[in-house]
Order: sequence, then C-alpha cells, then structure tokens
Amino acid sequence: MNISKKMLLGLIALLVSFPLALSSTIARAQQSMQQSVYAPAAARIDGFDVEPALRLTAGNDLLFTLYGTPGGAATVRIDGVVDTFRLEEVEPGVYEGTYTIRSRDRITAGAMVTANLRAGNQIATQILDESLLAGAASRSEVKRAADAAALAAAVRIDRFQADPAARLDTGEELFFSLSGTPGAKASVRINGVKGKVSLTEVTAGVYEGTYTVKNRDRISAKSAATATLRLGNREASAILGQSLLAAPGQRPSARTAARHCANCGVVESIDLVEVKGEGSYLGKIAGGVVGAMIGSQIGSGRGTTAAEIAGAVGGAVAGNEIEKRVKKTTHYDVTIRLQGGGTQTISYAAAPAFKVGDKVRVENGTLVPNS
Repeated sequence: MNISKKMLLGLIALLVSFPLALSSTIARAQQSMQQSVYAPAAARIDGFDVEPALRLTAGNDLLFTLYGTPGGAATVRIDGVVDTFRLEEVEPGVYEGTYTIRSRDRITAGAMVTANLRAGNQIATQILDESLLAGAASRSEVKRAADAAALAAAVRIDRFQADPAARLDTGEELFFSLSGTPGAKASVRINGVKGKVSLTEVTAGVYEGTYTVKNRDRISAKSAATATLRLGNREASAILGQSLLAAPGQRPSARTAARHCANCGVVESIDLVEVKGEGSYLGKIAGGVVGAMIGSQIGSGRGTTAAEIAGAVGGAVAGNEIEKRVKKTTHYDVTIRLQGGGTQTISYAAAPAFKVGDKVRVENGTLVPNS
C-alpha cells in the first residue's frame, strides 16, 4: 500500500471518530449545565423571630417568622410541646407559621425553640434568642446576667465595718476591717481623703488597716467610705453603712486601742548603703603631679612631653577617684511596714540592734521595741 492510500484511510477514520467525540463532549457539557441549574442552594437561615404571647396559657398564639434559603421546608420545635409544626413559605425565602398554645403544653418564657430549614439533602438549624413571653428577657440577656452573677460571686465582700473615732481631728485614727474572698487586694477610699487606705490580709479572707487623719483631710461624720476587693481582673465593692464618728458616749474599740497605732509596725528590711565621697581639686592636682613625673621617665624628645601630659591626665583621674573612696561613708536604712499599710525608713550610722521581723514603734525619728 503506497503512502497516499494510507493517508486517505487515516483521514477517513478521523472523520468517522470526530462526530462521536464531539457528541460525547456536548453531552457532558449539557449534563454539567443541568446540574448547576437544578442543584439546590446550600441550606441557610438568615433570621428567626417570634411575636411573643402576652400569656403562655392555652389559646394564646405564637407567630414565628424564618428567613433563609427559598424553596425549602421549615419546621419549628418548642420545648414543652410534643409535636413539631411547619412554617409555610409566604414568599421566596420567607416562612411563617402560628402556633396556638394547648392546655397540655408546658411552655415557659425561656423555653428553647429550634428551627430547621431543609433544602435538598441539607439542613440548617437555628435556636430562637427571643423569649416566648412578651416583656421577658431574651436567652442572650439571661446568659449575660448569669455570667455577671457568676463573675461577681467569684469575688465577694461578706462584711465591711469600721471602729469610729472619738473625733475626726488630725492624728485621730480610723480602723477598718473587711472579710471576703481570700488572697485578694483590699483597699478603702474615704470621701475627703486623697488616695486610698491599703488593708492587710491578717488571716485568710480577713483584711485590716488603720488610717490616721491628716491636716489636709476634709472628713466629716457623713463621709462615705468604699471598700474594694480585687482578685485578678475581678473586683467587688461595698459602702460602709455607719458613721466614721463615734456617737456621744461611745468609746473606741479596745481592739483598736490595743492593737493598732499609726507609728507601730514590723521591720521589713535592713539595707547597708554605701555613699562615695566627692573628689576635690587637691586630689586631682596631687594625682596629676605624680602622673607627670612618671610620664617624664618614658620616651624622649616630643615623646617625653606626650608621656608627661598623658601621665598628668591619668594621674588626676586616679587621684580624684582615690580621694572619693577615702571619703566614702556607709549607713543602714531600716524599712518598717506600718500597721496602716504604709512604710517608713529610718537611717542609722551603725548597724542597728534590730532584725527583720521585729515589732517596733517610731518615736522621735528613731525605733524602739514594741512588745
């Protein structure tokens, strides 16, 4: 068979097979198009509402509305109702239905209501947030209130009281005590006083502190005192429900007089402090002369001059530093943690006779033992 005959047969075979391949491609394209046109959209619910009833008793109606995928089947289930009921599609994607409460139903304002929307073989679900009873809180509002209550319960103040002062004059003391959540930070703010009074946790969940009235304070018997108890990022507060001024004839608490005083406390730390002296011109001159003499022994010619200058500068610096060290002083800083929550530091030239943890009292700028 010559080449021209082979080419002719190949061309005939190609012409025969082409319509078959073309028809197969067209069929697949038509099938894909039909699937895209007639395939149902993904089921979704865009909104679910209710027109609540004035009373949840037999004979009252609940009107439900659902928004979502058109052409689907929507149903609703209510806790306390045995059967589900269907919502009708009143317009594309909008479904409505009314449920009339029956005597056998056990519906509450917070009953869970679940909507299902079926589109093809897909189902979307949504839970109603609104209450079924007109005027009642929604499910989300109830949850927020419950979360807030749980948060407040995590930090609590069980009691907040004060031992009032006989007078609210400068130097008088106010003793505060608070009990509540242990391991927290407690403080008191008093109207007319700048800053706050820190309370110390003396035992688990019991906080105490004393405030000494200052000349700048503007405190009256009716000044409000607010306690705050903070634990992490949570806190609780309480307002003092009593006067800061003792009633006529009322004597201050014996506990306050015996256990609390403004200048009493405990030694918290003892630190040795070293203070360098100040160098003078004499030290610099003396050091410079010695340095220049040493520099003159080094090098020759201009090198000798340079060495003398360098020796003089270095000697001046060294002489000044030596003089500072010779003149340095040391003292001891004793820090006291006061009963009122503040601190005070007393300096001693020599090592004091106290140790950390000792109970002391500040008198005339010095410390005395406080048994």
